[in-house]
Amino acid sequence: MDVLSDVLAVMRTGEPAASRTTSRAPWGVRFPAGQRAACHVVLRGGCWMTPGGGGAPLALGPGDVVLTPRGDGHALADQPGRPLVDFLPDPVETSPVPELRIPGEGAATEMLCAAYAFDRSRPHPLLGELPSLIHLPARVGHHPALRSAVELLGTELERPRAGTEAILPSLIDMLLLYVLRAWLEEEASRAGADRPGWATALSDPAIAAALRQIHRHPERPWTVAALATRAGLSRAAFARRFAATVGQPPLGYLTWWRMTTAARLLRETDTPLRVVAERCGYGSEFAFAKAFKRAHGAAPGQYRRRATDAP
Repeated sequence: MDVLSDVLAVMRTGEPAASRTTSRAPWGVRFPAGQRAACHVVLRGGCWMTPGGGGAPLALGPGDVVLTPRGDGHALADQPGRPLVDFLPDPVETSPVPELRIPGEGAATEMLCAAYAFDRSRPHPLLGELPSLIHLPARVGHHPALRSAVELLGTELERPRAGTEAILPSLIDMLLLYVLRAWLEEEASRAGADRPGWATALSDPAIAAALRQIHRHPERPWTVAALATRAGLSRAAFARRFAATVGQPPLGYLTWWRMTTAARLLRETDTPLRVVAERCGYGSEFAFAKAFKRAHGAAPGQYRRRATDAP
């Protein structure tokens, strides 16, 4: 089990939304704060991004990628200080990537703007560690997989062909994974082995091995000693290293992940409660229900009904 993919699969809700924009100067678009992470890729031309909190404008050029993982408000414009209009996608648009055009007499900027919704009720600590703004500038030799994904997206958007509508949602999903992977790799290279955090945890072979076991088999009766064996460390050394990098003890994270997995199964499937309990490492529905209510504030059946009734 790939931990990053697993985290996104559990945290993501619904399908990603995206639009292709062609804007001619002068222009400025405001993206209000909300529940969705926003990702922008400059395909052609250039623009400026201004964080909603009043930070300094950031110049973006062809191939640059920015991500606001916490859903912070921000603005894009051909020049800092331009008047802004709110971004309001067409609610009845059925195309997987609708086009938005802003007319003008000046230079054109083409972009892909994508939005991803995450479950904010129990955010994974990996997502919680992300900065409010991730900027990955286009640099020769850096993150070739991300650059290839951007190129694929640009090609499909510029020259739609048979199968484009089926391909685009997967490419948009892939874009998010590549952006997060690129940031984690850069952060790990800057952090060093002793800095706590998920970038270090996923790059540490011992801790990553234990995390993969927890994610792959949450139903197993894991002990600290058993996880330490998988990590190739002594029990004491593993427990210290895991808590220092991940931010909580091994069995604390195991319980957290079990409850997060259980919530997803209850929201998205009709799997019987007995089976959900077994998949999450509980031998009885009673023990599972007690642990789930402690974590989520509602019994499993009540949680499922709420999720089913939600619009």
